[in-house]
Amino acid sequence: MTENTQQDLANKNITQIIYGLYAATLILGVTHIVAVVINYVKRDDVRGTWLESHFTWQIRTFWWSLLYGVIGFILLFALGLGVLILIPAGIWFIYRVVKGWLRLNEGKPMYT
Repeated sequence: MTENTQQDLANKNITQIIYGLYAATLILGVTHIVAVVINYVKRDDVRGTWLESHFTWQIRTFWWSLLYGVIGFILLFALGLGVLILIPAGIWFIYRVVKGWLRLNEGKPMYT
């Protein structure tokens, strides 16, 4: 195995771990923070490869879900309407993790 192929495999494995950390957030609640930190730390390693699109997808998933979560949480206590944001945001988050992970396993880049 060439060094480049080993690096590609290592980068794909890191991307798998990151998707796993995002999925674990549904149970543990904080692993998405670890995931996004790894995304930013390892981003240069995947720049210019098909995995870069997965990193972009993952980072956007984090920031948008954080925004939806904060808005939903505020509205939950302010008006009691936060559930109307939190439930669809949760479904959207699950979709993003599953869709990305499936495309990664198929060896396909994400559309961004």
